[in-house]
This record gives sequence, structure tokens and C-alpha cells, in this order.
Amino acid sequence: MAMENLAFLIPLLPALAFVLTFFLGKKLPSGGAIIPIVAIAISCVISLAITVGLLQNPEHFVTQSVHWFAILNLGILIDPLAAVMLSMVSFVSLLIHIYAVGYMSHDPAKPRYFAETALFTAAMLGLILSDNILQLFICWELVGLSSYLLIGFWFHKPGAASAAKKAFLTTRVGDVMFLAGIVLLFSDIFTVFNGNLPEGVYVLQFNEMFKLIPDLVAINSTILGMEVSHLTLVTLLFFGGAVGKSGQFPLHVWLPDAMEGPTTVSALIHAATMVTAGVYLVARTFPMFIAAPDSLMVVAYLGAFTALFAATMGIVMNDLKRVLAYSTVSQLGYMVLGLGLGAVIGAEAVGVSMFHLINHAFFKALLFLCAGSVIHAVGTHDMRLLGGVGKVMPITFATMTAAALALAGFGIPGTSLGFSGFLSKDPIIEGAYLFAESTGNWLPYLFAISAAFLTSLYIFRLIFMTFTGKPRTDYGGHESPSSMTVPLAILAILAVVFGALTRTSFYHFIEDNFVHLDIEALAELGGYHLAHHGHEPLLVLWMPLIVAVAGLVIAYLIYNRRVVDMSSIVSRNNPVYKLLYNRYYQHQIFVEFFSIKIIYEGLALAGFYSDKMLDWLVNGTSTLLIEAGDSLRKFQTGVIQHYAAAVVAGVGLLVILIKLVMEVF
Repeated sequence: MAMENLAFLIPLLPALAFVLTFFLGKKLPSGGAIIPIVAIAISCVISLAITVGLLQNPEHFVTQSVHWFAILNLGILIDPLAAVMLSMVSFVSLLIHIYAVGYMSHDPAKPRYFAETALFTAAMLGLILSDNILQLFICWELVGLSSYLLIGFWFHKPGAASAAKKAFLTTRVGDVMFLAGIVLLFSDIFTVFNGNLPEGVYVLQFNEMFKLIPDLVAINSTILGMEVSHLTLVTLLFFGGAVGKSGQFPLHVWLPDAMEGPTTVSALIHAATMVTAGVYLVARTFPMFIAAPDSLMVVAYLGAFTALFAATMGIVMNDLKRVLAYSTVSQLGYMVLGLGLGAVIGAEAVGVSMFHLINHAFFKALLFLCAGSVIHAVGTHDMRLLGGVGKVMPITFATMTAAALALAGFGIPGTSLGFSGFLSKDPIIEGAYLFAESTGNWLPYLFAISAAFLTSLYIFRLIFMTFTGKPRTDYGGHESPSSMTVPLAILAILAVVFGALTRTSFYHFIEDNFVHLDIEALAELGGYHLAHHGHEPLLVLWMPLIVAVAGLVIAYLIYNRRVVDMSSIVSRNNPVYKLLYNRYYQHQIFVEFFSIKIIYEGLALAGFYSDKMLDWLVNGTSTLLIEAGDSLRKFQTGVIQHYAAAVVAGVGLLVILIKLVMEVF
């Protein structure tokens, strides 16, 4: 049986593992970890086999579909875009599950942990291979639910419970926008077909949606005096969902707090699953984005800003995992910027962005798992209490240094010699330069190159503070067991060589995803003028490496050689440091001011006055009726003569009124 016929098992096996582990895990060794490990391993094998098949025949997409109601369906679509995501998610998730056997060995809630991570993996795999937007949204929500369960895994800790709620509620903002986009899209499709949807055509399937793009662009509404294409509104609402899931400004605030869960959860969320879902959504619906006027410009600007904004906070964090969390937000900004570059380079932008997504998954999972290895050995997250860890944990030190070099982007410009991050991030920065030349707007490029400098600075600050020098406390420490170090070694190899081995073939493979669409014609609908990479100036090619080296040197001089006294800089009296350390006061603005002062207290005040108004209306009405009844009661004397007199008077008045009316007419 061909592997493509088993594609439905890719999400189904981890889902089944969730059920079995949840009910049987307590009776098995290591909390039943073997169940999700075997299930995800089989899913990984199927995914890799299908990917190899697509590499040999890129236009032979895997499609499976079953009828659901009149115009909806449940289906599978595995094209080059989905194939690389399936392979990455299943492979990285498998390594993290193996690593977790050692990391979670002393936790009594292991069965619940492995059940929830299996559900998380199943939801993400289901999201990737969905062939229609509604099914993708259902899996999207399952990913959100799973993240809530895992971030709050240690729910007995107030910080973990609070972080889980924050993640759930913050991402709900984006999810509501995503759902609103689906509703508007469905309404517009109804309009295109004049309310008579064709029988047998599943209108929310991606392939069917893409066929309707020219008709959807033509539907406009007037908003604030401007004609706005509904396709622009739909794509921006979709992007709102991506902003929430992929931690873009301003909905990024949940992501650093997600560190309250186990480090393996952080690796799973920040590398392979949840945060990549938003980027994948934009990539999956890219034909709609490039046909929607102005949408890709918004994507590019916001991605570039987020890359720099998050990096500025990464340089002042002292918690190992929080540094990596802000690094994740920043690198996601690069991926989103890469997609936004489609306004200039067309479908090539999807390959550029996805290549960085895949490489980032490897070296960021490695960074988190190395951080987990350190925490597991020394029992603290605080870099200020460490130093000299490299002497007692040489494997962790070596693999984390490899990941740091990949993240910072070290390599030889103009060649395929370099760490994976160099080969995937530099094309985004070069594309931002082309974007600047084509549009005249240099902000995305300046933001991207500045973020590259800060990336190198904060990651080598982490390396030098944690692994070099003398121990600053008596933390003890030891190298982690082989169940943890073997996954580190595998990921380190990928962080070093994956980019060089796959760069050219990867771009061509992803470009085949849109072979059935005329991307240039869609770009004309969106008003974009596509350009092609030329020979960038030598300085542009070398600038990312120059700033990466500068960041490394500065971090070495400050945090290893101690040539600068940081006490005057790292001070609450320094307004810049205070601003960065307090994360631009986002918590105070979003929670204490906006949520509590405006929303909560505003609703409370409105409720108070509405209660008073209702009380006044109810009490006033009852008082009026009682007083009216008291007044009318005086006429009810019980004396027949009084009633007869009233009847006679009434009849007399009626006769006079009739007489007057007759005289008038």
C-alpha cells in the first residue's frame, strides 16, 4: 500500500495515543511515554515517505476527502508546503518526547503530560494537512486548547495557572478575528454565486477558494470614506489570527509567560507547533494575500517591527527561558517579514519564510532543550546565579553553542557555507533590502538588520553568563542522561548542516506548491509590482555577518572579559534599562490600565448606573400606578346615584361632542 493512502493516520495516531496514554499511562513505565513516542514515530515515517514521494513528483499532491453536509467536507491536502511542515513537526515532536522521558522522570503527573503533548501534536498535524479553512480552524482551536493545558501543566503554581489563562485569552482575540474572516469569506462566496452555491463544490476548500480570488477582489465596501476590497479585509482578519498564534505585536504578550510550563513544553510550543501555526496560515492562504491590496505591506511592516521590538527585550532578561522566548517572538517576526516580502518577490517569499521556519524549529528546539538540560542539572533559571556550567555539562555547552551560532547567523556570505540560521535568515534581510529599493521604504530593512545585531548580542550574553567564567553560586550540576543528550546531538547536527544540504532544493520544492496558479496575475490584482533578486551590493551581503560578529564581540567583552562595569547600566535608575526590563510596561498598559481600568471598571460603572436606572424605572412605574390607583379609588364610592350621575354626564358630553363635529363638517 502506498504511503499516501495512510496519510489520514498522521494526525489520527497521536490522537489515539492521547486517549490510550490518558487512561492507561499510570499502569505503564515512564507514564506511558512509549505510546505517544511510537505513534509519533509512525506519523513521522509516513510524513517523510510522502515528502520523498513529492520530491520525486512535486505536482502529485496527496488529496483525500469525504462529504460533509451540502457544501462542506473533511479532507486532507498534502502538497510541498504541507509536506515539509508535517515532516518537521512530527520529527521535532518525536525528539522532544524522547527527551521528556528523562526530563520528566521525577514528575508524578507524567501520564497527563504525555497525553496532553500527544493531543497537541495531533492537533498541529491535523491543522497542517487540512484541505479547507473551516477544518483548519477547528484544529487551530484544538492547538489553543492543548497549549492552555500544557502551559498550565503545573496548575498548582499560581504563575502557571495565570500564564495559561493569559495565553488562552490573548490568542482568543486573534481567533475571533480569524473566525470573522471565515464568516466574511463565506458571505462573499455566497455573493459571488448569487446565493446559489454549486452542488458538489466545497467552497471553503483552498483550491476552490483560490479559483474565486478574481471575483472576491471585486467585492468592495466603503469604510471611513475609502473603498476597501473585501479580500483585503478577509486576509487582514486571517492575519489577525496569525498575530495571536505566532506571537506578533501586540498579541505577543502571552508567549514569554508561557515559560511557566515544563521546558519541553516550551520547546514544543516555541519551535515546532503553536507559534508556527500563524505563519503557516499566511503561507497556506498566500494566493489570497498577494491578490489583496495592501495586505502584504501590513504583514511586512508588522513582522519587521516585531523582530526588533522583541529583540530589545531579549538583551535584558535574566531568565534562561525568557531570553529564548523573546528570541522566538523576534524570529517569528523575521518569518512574517519574509511572507510580507511577497509584495516584491512574489511566491518566492513563501519559500524564504518557510525555510527559516524549518531551520528555526531545529535550532530553537535545541536551545530550549539545552536550557532544560541546564535547569534539570542545576535547579535554577537565573543566569546571574550560574557561570562555569560548561565545565560540568560539556555536551550541553557544545550543542547550545552550535544553536547560538545558528541563531546569530554565522556563515560566509554568497556561499552555502554556514549554519542553518545564516542560510535562512540572511535571504530575508536581503529581501528586505530589495523591498526597500522597490518601494522606497527602508524601515523593514533597518528593523531587520538591527534585530540581527541584538540577536547575536542576547544569545551570546546567555552563553557567556551561563557556561563560561567561574560559578557564581554553589549549584553543583552534572551532565544530563543520554535520553536527553542524544536528541541534543541530533538537533545540533541539523542546526549545523540542514540549511547547507537543502537550501536550493527547498526553494524549488516550495515554489511547486503554486505551480497551478498564476501568481504574477494575482499580484497585479493586488497592485503589487514584482521584482527579482539581482546582485545585491557586497556590503548588503556582508552586513548581517558584520552585525552578528559585532554582537558576539560586545557580548564577549562585557560578559566574559568584564571590560565594562555594567552596574551603572543595569540599574533601575537607568530609564532605558528600566523601560526594557519592564517590557515597555505592556502588562501595566494591557492588563492594569486597559483590561482593569477601562474594561472591567467601565463595565462595573455601567452596571451600577444601569442597575440604578432600572431601579428608578421599576420603582417609579410602580409608584405612579399606586398613586393613580389611589386617586381613582376615590371615585369608587359604592353609591348608585353617583354612578348614574356619572353616566348621564358622560352621555351628555358625548352628545355635545357629536353635535360640534357635525357642525364643523
